[in-house]
Amino acid sequence: MYKTETFPNGLRIVTSEMPHTRSISTAIFIGTGSRYEKDEEAGLSHFIEHLLFKGTERRPTAQEISEAIEGVGGILNGATDKEVTVYSCRVAKTHFPLALDVLVDMIRHPLMDPNEVEKERRVVIEELHMIQDDPRDTVDVLIDQVMWPAQALGRDVAGREETVNSFNREMASGYLTRQYAPGNTVFSIAGDLRHEEITEQVAAAMSGWEGGPPSSLFPVIDGQVGPRLEVSERPTEQAHLCLAVPGLSSQHPDRFILDLLNVILGEGMSSRLFLEIREKRGLAYDVHSQISHYIDTGAAVVYAGVDPLRAEDVIKAILEQLQLFKERPVSAAELTKAKEFTKGRLYLRMEETRSVVGWMGAQELLLGKILTVDEVVEIIEAVTSEDLQRVARNIFVTERLSLAMVGPLKDRDRFAELLKL
Repeated sequence: MYKTETFPNGLRIVTSEMPHTRSISTAIFIGTGSRYEKDEEAGLSHFIEHLLFKGTERRPTAQEISEAIEGVGGILNGATDKEVTVYSCRVAKTHFPLALDVLVDMIRHPLMDPNEVEKERRVVIEELHMIQDDPRDTVDVLIDQVMWPAQALGRDVAGREETVNSFNREMASGYLTRQYAPGNTVFSIAGDLRHEEITEQVAAAMSGWEGGPPSSLFPVIDGQVGPRLEVSERPTEQAHLCLAVPGLSSQHPDRFILDLLNVILGEGMSSRLFLEIREKRGLAYDVHSQISHYIDTGAAVVYAGVDPLRAEDVIKAILEQLQLFKERPVSAAELTKAKEFTKGRLYLRMEETRSVVGWMGAQELLLGKILTVDEVVEIIEAVTSEDLQRVARNIFVTERLSLAMVGPLKDRDRFAELLKL
């Protein structure tokens, strides 16, 4: 299903031939993000991602870059996360050479004009203000700070206002040269293509690109020995909360078991959290759970937006659901439903070229290997109720609980006393 190739300079390319489609999706994965930044560089990966859309040597304005792709009906985007930065483009098959040219132009020949640096600084600061104005975004940032305090993994990907204000062209250029290296880059391409032809085009476009080894990410520091709590008091209508425990890394053999457990816990309108907290008790409009896997750790997080007066009830209800996984094996019917949900969502995603490049590129960059959909389905099918209970007992423990809350909440001690499993 996938073909890979590594060029002499270390650049990797992975392709998936999908002849039934009329489009080609291309994504360039760079092994850099907020986990690679020193404290004084917080937000620099994200800032550079913004700058690369602001002009190149051959397309000196943001308008020329966007019009090149939008002028043929394509979609151009970028994203920065904690461990990876991605530049992606989706176009009709006939316009792939243009998409490749634009993406390569952006990452290899950005202008980073000082005037654009100043303008984009203001834009990113407004983005930070927007996050702070939205309590739901704020609690997402806050839970990371609670789980991983005073370290790179716990920082907001966008950085802080004081660090963003310190960035200049020289800092950005130095970081770009260090991290944007061929050995730290994966081209992921899917659609109506032939691997050999695409590889030749990428090789021609990237010829002459050299670079040394990039900086490594800052490893997680896990010093948690008891429950943690942080409350950001503000006059909102709702209280927004995230209750979390450290999860499993992207390389952990039990990571798919935890993913399946999460489906049962809080994915979809038939999940336990949704049925218990929204449908049965009417305590929240939005309640769900999600899993994050990083290179050396992970997180399992439950979110809820609730009436501040009912926040205590919701926290108790969430903890009850976590405890149930430890005490009672999941029934065969519920396990089967979760497996079919997981497989079905995976199959639907993988019909889209954009999802396929994400699947291939992230695995190749971060893990150095790509599991096929069939291999993952085989792993999922093998999960037992005993597996779920074993993983739940290992990670749902009192001393690993973290709680972040945003809203009109004053009695901090009352919430701290609830954090028991």
